[in-house]
This record gives sequence, structure tokens and C-alpha cells, in this order.
Amino acid sequence: MHEPVEWSEDQCPTSPRFGDVYRSRVGGWQQAQTVFVGGCHLPQRWQNTEHFTILETGFGLGLNFLATWATWLADARRCARLHYVAVEAYPVSAADVVRSAQALSDTQAISPLVDLARELALHWQTLRPGMQQFSLAQGAILLTLAIGDVLPMLQQLDCRADAVYLDGFSPARNPQMWSDETLRAVAARCIAGTTLASFSVASSVRSGLRQAGFSVRRKPGVAPKWHRLEASYNGLTAP
Repeated sequence: MHEPVEWSEDQCPTSPRFGDVYRSRVGGWQQAQTVFVGGCHLPQRWQNTEHFTILETGFGLGLNFLATWATWLADARRCARLHYVAVEAYPVSAADVVRSAQALSDTQAISPLVDLARELALHWQTLRPGMQQFSLAQGAILLTLAIGDVLPMLQQLDCRADAVYLDGFSPARNPQMWSDETLRAVAARCIAGTTLASFSVASSVRSGLRQAGFSVRRKPGVAPKWHRLEASYNGLTAP
């Protein structure tokens, strides 16, 4: 059931199904840290709390999860328990998760990345369709993976997200991931004050988020993108 990944000579991974990159060769780590972790105002929002939940649409090669895990480990005031919930219709192989981390570590000083990817890969071997949970970091991190189409998986989830990462392939190539119905299903898993981040500032995405009850802002992006998106849930869905 593993989704094939095409690797370029410079170790940039591409999805043949969607004709889009999972991440850039050089800027992937910075995008994960700036667009998603920073865009949801982490680690500040989880500090000195007992429990914090993050929801991601589009787990991909796991880079956002690994960046979040590394940030959590480095934070002396981190939450006691981190619950990371991700939806992914086409999971890649454990070998590609590790290969992605190794390629980034070869170009940047990201010391814990490969070790974390290898720990994740140990659990990844048992991946199957539907819902499953993995315990990491000696039980302090719970990873829930919903393997299947985004809308029915979101509707089955039983969680309330403190932060959301919207990271599917681009809206032009994977419109189902960014549909109004999907964004409303995301909002249904949020609470007032939930922060949301995405690389996409497409007008349809911004409009859909506003209709789903989010306040939306464009922010300076990470090259080669000019902009990124930050949003917060106000608890009110437009009719």
C-alpha cells in the first residue's frame, strides 16, 4: 500500500500521482519550522500546559511531524503530552521517510532529524488503512494516523485540535484536500482560539477558511513562495 516517491538527483521527492513535490531540497526544513510550527505560534502555545493536540491534513514524508517533535524536545517548558493527529490517503514507505530526513540532514545541521525519522519508521512498518495510534518519546507523544480519504477520515476523528497544519499537495493538483467541505470538517475539530497554518494562500482556500469560521492573514513566505497563511478559529461558522 506504499505510495511511490520519485527522487531527483538533488534528492527532491515528488509524487507521481499528483505531479507535485513533497518538499524542496533546500527549503523543506525551513518551511516546516517557519510556515507550520512558527505559523501556529509554537512552541509558545503549548508551554506550561498538560496536553496539546495538533491536526495535520497531508502527513506526506512526515517532515512537519518531525519538525514539531524536534521543537518539542528542545523546549524546556513543553507540554507534558503532545497528541499529533494526521490524515493521509497515500502513505509512503518507511524507507522514504528516512531517506527524506537523511537528505535534509546532509545539507543542513539538523542533528536529531534522522534519529527521530528512524524511530518513526519503526512504527511505520505496521501501517494499515484506517485509524491507528503509535506511542513515541517514551509515551509523551501520541501519533494518531488516519489512513484514507481526507473527508471521511476527518469526520471519524474524535479530537479537538489546538493547532492545525494544512499541508496537502497544491489546491490546483489536489482540490479534494482543500474543498469547502474539507475545511468545514477541519473546523469541526477545532476550538475557539485554534491556530492554523498553511503554505497555500490561494483565494479559494482563504475564502473557504473564512466561511468555516477562521480569521485569515497572509504572512511573508519562505522562498520560493512569497506568502504563507496564518489563521485562527473564532468558533463561528458562516451560513
